[in-house]
Amino acid sequence: MSESPNNSKLETRNSNLPAVEVRDLEKRFGRFLAVDKVSFAVRAGEIFGFLGPNGAGKSTTIRMLCGILAPSGGSGSVAGLDIRTQSEQIKARIGYMSQRFSLYEDLTVEENIDFFSGIYRIPAAHKTQRKAWVLEMAGLKDLRASRTGVLSGGWKQRLALGCAVLHEPPIVFLDEPTSGVDPVSRRRFWELIYQMAQNHVTVFVTTHYMDEAEYCDRLGLIYRGRLIASGTPEELKTKWMQQAVLEVVCDRPSEAIGVLEALSGVHEAALFGQALHVVIARVAGVSPARGQDARDTDGPAGRELIAHALNEAGFPVQRLEEIAPSLEDVFLSLIESHDRQAGPQVEVKR
Repeated sequence: MSESPNNSKLETRNSNLPAVEVRDLEKRFGRFLAVDKVSFAVRAGEIFGFLGPNGAGKSTTIRMLCGILAPSGGSGSVAGLDIRTQSEQIKARIGYMSQRFSLYEDLTVEENIDFFSGIYRIPAAHKTQRKAWVLEMAGLKDLRASRTGVLSGGWKQRLALGCAVLHEPPIVFLDEPTSGVDPVSRRRFWELIYQMAQNHVTVFVTTHYMDEAEYCDRLGLIYRGRLIASGTPEELKTKWMQQAVLEVVCDRPSEAIGVLEALSGVHEAALFGQALHVVIARVAGVSPARGQDARDTDGPAGRELIAHALNEAGFPVQRLEEIAPSLEDVFLSLIESHDRQAGPQVEVKR
């Protein structure tokens, strides 16, 4: 698998009809509004990523789409079926993998596959073929007689995916499927997602990993129950990121953040490894990362001011340059902007 996805995948898949569509979707728990008027559409055959921090409303949204939770407001459809009135029909047309391992650990790998074959009512003539496919896809042929509970997290993850798609659904919902597994297993799992997408399966995946978000065709960024941005990874970095991002290498960067945050015009400062990413205002009409002179491109907190402030405060600067924003830069910037404008997400006003 390539390091980052090719957006041309969007052009090669053959349906523009929405596989998933929601309008002003809401979910309340008592007076708490967990999902707040969310609207989006997912095209058939694409990998759609739902990106956000823990508690943002990702799992609640996916459970409404899968017919597990009833919406409190709004409307939506999955595979052309109404999420309010046809939830049982939806369950037969989708695959669903929750963020918590949901297979039976006391059963063997093969017994779990047999059990879910029965749940999905796979015909006997087709059952052997589908079991062989899952074992091959997950790389578990040599472990078919092993008790599921003794498998590593990566093996369990692949088995859970195989069981979720035994019945060959056209749409698959994956709720933080790689949470808690090692990077190699995460990469292998995404290779399986690509294989499904190449067979025109629609994949709706929630994640809080920024590197995984880069693998998606399109993304929806959800925060505090609200969809705050959507588009391809490249669109999010250009259309939604209007500020400049500076990478600063200086002494004791974790302590230097306070100096930067006190400067007028600094929107965000965050640690990225041994460096700092600093989001600042940009003069209108100037494009990012083109190497212009600092005096022509910087806002109120320009490069010269930042360098001077850090040096004066005892944090000598080794390097300071403008860079193209990462998805994490975009997300942090959008969250900071949202928090400035929005009140606390606690209660539904009556």
